[in-house]
Amino acid sequence: MANVTAKLVKELRDMTGVGMMDAKKALVEVEGDMDKAVDFLREKGMSKAAKKNDRIAAEGLASVAINGNFAAIVEVNSETDFVSKNEKFQNLVAEIANLVAEHKPADLDAAMALKASNGTISEELIEATQVIGEKISFRRFKVLEKADNAAFGGYLHMGGRIAVLTVLDGTTDEAIAKDVAMHVAAINPRYVNESQIPAEELEHEKSVLTEQALNEGKPEKIVAKMVEGRLNKFKAEIALVDQPFVKDPDMTVEKYVESKGATVKDFVRFEVGEGIEKREDNFVEEVMNQVKK
Repeated sequence: MANVTAKLVKELRDMTGVGMMDAKKALVEVEGDMDKAVDFLREKGMSKAAKKNDRIAAEGLASVAINGNFAAIVEVNSETDFVSKNEKFQNLVAEIANLVAEHKPADLDAAMALKASNGTISEELIEATQVIGEKISFRRFKVLEKADNAAFGGYLHMGGRIAVLTVLDGTTDEAIAKDVAMHVAAINPRYVNESQIPAEELEHEKSVLTEQALNEGKPEKIVAKMVEGRLNKFKAEIALVDQPFVKDPDMTVEKYVESKGATVKDFVRFEVGEGIEKREDNFVEEVMNQVKK
């Protein structure tokens, strides 16, 4: 039997868009021959999905599922926003979120291998790609855990264009945790509190603020004080607990949750397509090219 390396498996996955286990199985079946492995996958009904692998899937939905003391937030992508209104696609995203919350996979490969209602998640994505006619991909997930005396807050904005999952300690009231999730969806903080901000980021910001102050012509003796004040403002802007609460800007998020006997432990915010370089279609140029032909 040929030696099927991790590098070969990754190469086949990149070429076809199938899951790790499917890629490995195909390579084992054809003794490591890449071309035959692609044919093998096509023969198994995966060709349509493979052909769509070079397309950019930057639309779709994110979702949240809670299972006891564990909760999952997932993002599943499609090529167009229109697909997010498709009931089959919506059901697939919800099923994936529930399976991830239940089984708590270690990584995306393990998640793709989870048994779903019709085969594995990987197989269901291939089927969805074939039925819907667009590349459908499971991009990412995160699983959070809470204690018995804590609460999850799940919130979907625009039906799942933005999804947020929060964890509050000291309360079991999901409504309070959802309020914080709504705030996170709207304001998009980067950290729970100041202690999570990396030292390098603070140093970089400090140097930028120092240059700003000097360029404004401020005397050097007061620059340090100015920078300190502006740096504190910067930290408050990116740390969740220090932000003015959207439902009551007279208090911070920290003060709001403290008034309910709680503290913010963690949050995750997924915005569909963030970080994906989307293809920009120049329709004017496309039409002109057609006219010239």
